[in-house]
Amino acid sequence: MTASKIGIVGAGSFGTALAHLACEAAEPRSVVLWGRDPEQINRLRVSRVNDAYLPDVPLAENIIPTHDITEVRDADVILVVPPSRGMREVARRIAAVNPRGAIVSCTKGIERGTGLRMSEILREALPGSPLAVLSGPSHAEELARGIPAAVVLGCEDESLAAALQRTLSTASLRIYTSPDIAGIELGGALKNVFALAAGVGDGLGFGDNTKAALVTRGVVEMVRLGVAMGGRPETFYGLSGMGDLMVTCFSRHSRNRAVGERLGRGERLEAIADSMQMIAEGVPTTASAYECARRFGLQTPIIDAVYGLIYEGKSPKEVLLEILSREPKAEGR
Repeated sequence: MTASKIGIVGAGSFGTALAHLACEAAEPRSVVLWGRDPEQINRLRVSRVNDAYLPDVPLAENIIPTHDITEVRDADVILVVPPSRGMREVARRIAAVNPRGAIVSCTKGIERGTGLRMSEILREALPGSPLAVLSGPSHAEELARGIPAAVVLGCEDESLAAALQRTLSTASLRIYTSPDIAGIELGGALKNVFALAAGVGDGLGFGDNTKAALVTRGVVEMVRLGVAMGGRPETFYGLSGMGDLMVTCFSRHSRNRAVGERLGRGERLEAIADSMQMIAEGVPTTASAYECARRFGLQTPIIDAVYGLIYEGKSPKEVLLEILSREPKAEGR
């Protein structure tokens, strides 16, 4: 695959970081960065810095900010990076311009009500387009600065996966491939729920022992629900499962962990959301994961606890006691 032009749909922090990485390829290429907010795009054109989402990282010269979605029509690869709640609308916009290139979903989430993964929403809108997903431990703040990272690209077409791997890899980003699209997406989405829980523990003043236990039991729930929803067990022990879970639960860059910490300190979710530029995907994903677990009749005590905190008005200490008071059982169950 020769990619002389790459489109990025979504001009938030991760979309901007991916635009920077797309400029690092050996062959010259143009990179179109689409955003839905005309004022933001105009500021980007003038200042060459995405000050709202990724300050202090100047845009490379060959990144072209645009508010015109038709600019991505002839891109060889389109990386799709909106918030999960906006994916359906963005998919409709992309489909309307009849794109020629491969579509790569980079959004981590599950649609509430339908339980659909992001790639499934894109497949509905773009049934004829080659499709892949990209996920893994990859904070935008580090990617944009060239700090080494590894992620996994999911694609059922082996030749397309190899072509995208070559096209999107850089000196600082190592990309692995896997055919397990479902497992990759579910690992990337569900880990945000457990990161909220990890943050709640931080807000309550708990320590490393508590977080290690939570992360470990989070893996059990991730595998339990992820396999029921179509993922392969081994995928959840890889980059998009265990790897992403660790970085999101422990990192200072993690919005989900930070939101959980503020909830643990007693702040209201509405006030937290109003104070943030970016969306913590774990909040809507908690509701989606809770619904999916009920649909499959699964026990998911950590997901249930976070759901109770966010959507049922329970206190952090109350949900913690619910987890601790559960009947003792053998590990792995």
